Amino acid sequence: MTNIFERIGEERELRTVYRKASQGVIDKALPALDVHCRRFIELSPFLCIGTSRPDGTADVSPRGGENGFVHILDDGHLAMPDRPGNNRLDTLTNIVHSPAVGLLFFIPGINEMLRVNGTAAISTEPELMERFVVGGKPPLSVMVVTIQEAFLHCTKALVRSELWNPERHIPRDTLPTFGQMIRDQLKLMVPAMLIQVGLKKDERDNLY
Repeated sequence: MTNIFERIGEERELRTVYRKASQGVIDKALPALDVHCRRFIELSPFLCIGTSRPDGTADVSPRGGENGFVHILDDGHLAMPDRPGNNRLDTLTNIVHSPAVGLLFFIPGINEMLRVNGTAAISTEPELMERFVVGGKPPLSVMVVTIQEAFLHCTKALVRSELWNPERHIPRDTLPTFGQMIRDQLKLMVPAMLIQVGLKKDERDNLY
């Protein structure tokens, strides 16, 4: 990519563009979960997890389940099941190489978010796996996060986006089907409808 803009290359220069963070914003980062963080996690059915690849590039992935699908082991540790996916194992592989993780928890209809930063490890320890059995099916593994900091994130991003406003929701037919997009991207000769049927079957049969 051609360099078409002037880049800010130092934190000192970056800090001249923005006001200094208030002391309250700095102090709100807690070293462990408090009652409000715990309640937020208990109500959350969805999060995004950020990790870094061995070459230093970044990755982010969604995780979801029932409310409280992430279990609080204690004020300093979380456990999250890994359910069937595409088997790329991007997040898990990244953690094996570099354990630092960032979690962003959402609650539908609530504009505040919860950020949790720490380190993660992957386990198949039977007692941990047993916590997350659904319909007789255990998870494929369990991620245990050691918390370094946790804090509530302000509402502005979700207020600007009106993410929970149904009037702003985009009709699904605004985009091609997932099957059609995959067909185009992979240049497949299979009809898009058959790909879509297969994707829906996998979604139905391999959710847990």
